Amino acid sequence: MLVQPRVPVRLRHLLVLLTAIGFLPLILIGAWGVKMTADHQRRELERSMLDLSRALSSAVDAELDGWVGTLRTMARTPALGSGDMRTFYEFAKEQVRTQPDWTSVVLTDANGAVVFKTLLPFGSQDGLVIDPDSLQRAMALRQPVIGRIAQGQAPAPAFPVRVPVTDDENNLYVLTAAIQPSRILRLVQRQRNPEGWVISVHDSSGLRVARSLDHERTIGTNASPSLQQLMLSGQIEGVGVTRTLENVEVVSAYTRVSRYGWTVAVGAPTRALNGMLAQSVAVYAGAIIASLLLCTGLAALIARRVVSAMVAMQEQAVRLGRGEPVQLAPSGIYEVNLMGLALEAAAHQRTVHEQERGRLLESLEQALKSQEEALARAESASRAKDDFLAVLGHELRNPLSPIVSALDLMSAREQGVYQRERDVMRRQVVHLKRLVDDLLDVSRITRGKLELVLAPVNLCQVVAQAVDAANAAKQRGPAIAVRMPDSVWVMGDESRLVQVVTNLLSNAVRFGGDGAILVTLEEQGGRARLQVRDHGMGMLPDMLEHIFEPFYQAPQPLARAAGGLGLGLAIARNIVERHGGRIGASSAGRERGSTFEVLLPAMAAPAEETAADDELDAPARRKILVVDDNQDAARGLQDLLELSGHAVAAVHSACAALDSFAADQPEVAIIDIGLPDMSGYQLAAALRSRSRHPLRLIALTGYGQADDKRRAESAGFDLHLTKPAGIAELQRAIAGAA
Repeated sequence: MLVQPRVPVRLRHLLVLLTAIGFLPLILIGAWGVKMTADHQRRELERSMLDLSRALSSAVDAELDGWVGTLRTMARTPALGSGDMRTFYEFAKEQVRTQPDWTSVVLTDANGAVVFKTLLPFGSQDGLVIDPDSLQRAMALRQPVIGRIAQGQAPAPAFPVRVPVTDDENNLYVLTAAIQPSRILRLVQRQRNPEGWVISVHDSSGLRVARSLDHERTIGTNASPSLQQLMLSGQIEGVGVTRTLENVEVVSAYTRVSRYGWTVAVGAPTRALNGMLAQSVAVYAGAIIASLLLCTGLAALIARRVVSAMVAMQEQAVRLGRGEPVQLAPSGIYEVNLMGLALEAAAHQRTVHEQERGRLLESLEQALKSQEEALARAESASRAKDDFLAVLGHELRNPLSPIVSALDLMSAREQGVYQRERDVMRRQVVHLKRLVDDLLDVSRITRGKLELVLAPVNLCQVVAQAVDAANAAKQRGPAIAVRMPDSVWVMGDESRLVQVVTNLLSNAVRFGGDGAILVTLEEQGGRARLQVRDHGMGMLPDMLEHIFEPFYQAPQPLARAAGGLGLGLAIARNIVERHGGRIGASSAGRERGSTFEVLLPAMAAPAEETAADDELDAPARRKILVVDDNQDAARGLQDLLELSGHAVAAVHSACAALDSFAADQPEVAIIDIGLPDMSGYQLAAALRSRSRHPLRLIALTGYGQADDKRRAESAGFDLHLTKPAGIAELQRAIAGAA
């Protein structure tokens, strides 16, 4: 759009226009991407349909070759060679009885006259020949010929398989078998096709021999006009859009059998492809509109800031013109600060500055180019690291699951026996799980994907929950002391705040020695103030500077004695800062203890709601199916749930799960995602479609990232649990089936 120089335009409008113009290439590229995706999906569908039609064509060809071979074998009998037609007639009748699909065997001489038909007594005078054209072709070519399907003297339609033969005196005959298409139909019906697909087999004249849908009504009829036009293109195989006899639009792929001219056609409804394309277009359009609105708002905000700074500069320029001192306040905009410096400098200084500025901009461009290249390499390495950490988390969580189940079983069966050893094992399992969670959390933090679900939270409950967990893990020294009021409310993510306090207490337990640990919580000046103080090893000033950095470790003897990856405090700082707060640490020196302090914005207590009863009633007995290829995990979970009163079946593959589900129809299915023969997502969809009553699906897997949970929800799971899951967590999950 061209604007006349004398017509002033607001900066806000220009920025909004620039934003809209910048989005135009993205819209075009995205539309092209949607189209390419749709084309790719269509090509993949056409390829799979062609593969199916080729395979079926080969199978049909093999069946026809088998029948031709049988007729050739019959022709080598001595009775035909010697001209003993009665003996050969009896032999042919016996062959018809052994072939369930054959209705009759016919022998004709070189003139096309019928020698005998097994449907009639030997010597009967019946000169009627069904499909004489194929008989003439067989005699002329002296090659096997498959005729067209027709209604003959038998009660059902059949097609002739004709083979030219000779006797010992080289007299020419044509041996014909009239064969019903039931064997071809069974070949078609054995294919496991998606819903709505149609398969049909046509003879060399285009008549339908077999069809997967409505076979009895359509046998011996022509293909639909659109399919006929597609198959008459002259190609051995092809793909196109046609309509079925039921007037349904389908993508059709056909392949013609090479030796006998038969054709196999496969049709898939186009509505599925059209639905996927419409969904992709809707999602893309929504994303573009939301992004455009967001960027337009940001452009308006930036314009407002720039205009305010320019108004201030204008006022200072007027002061400079009057000879008054210039008083420029620092600005957050680099160009505005440069303008302020220009007002305070002389003319020759401005000229020098502009030259220097040009050189700086050129250097900045080179630096930005190098930075972009480095960022691209770093992003590639980060993606590889994230993939590795996801797989590592899955592989580490998998063996933890049977360990936790075994510990729960031991606790339930042998209360008080080896309690100390079980407590040690359970603490170490919790410690290992926390290490895995820390690794994945720090990966999310570095990518900016750590999600928060904000709601009013009573920090007192958060502290109590974390202190209870820390006291359970504390092996020596006095219990953790707590000083706090009844309630201190903040707006935050409760689970993440519990993680912050747990990390601080875990740090205090590991480095606090046998001394006392004190937790204080209070509200001061509109802020919630949390302190965790220990009387342990303390820290030197150089440690305090780095204590919140990822993977930072204390000096080696101290760090190795305490364990850990050096991630807990880094994760705690990120969570606190994303809540709008601050976290800090202080220490009077080595062996003088440490104090960690968290400050969060406080809020007024929300309106009281009727408290929900979190306690679970005694669990009702459920029929449960457990599917996990880790046999230890499956067996341990089965024993644990059976001990809780449930009827449990455990299997180790998707196929076994389908069989067990069909037999028992359980109320709850607990499924691992990484199964050997089918993914857990596919198995969940299959079980949901086969259930005859309400079914609760629970994913129990080593993959525990947000994307994994969203994918499980999309696949139809009611709940996603991350391994290892304790008996209490499993009971809550199963209780949802009630």
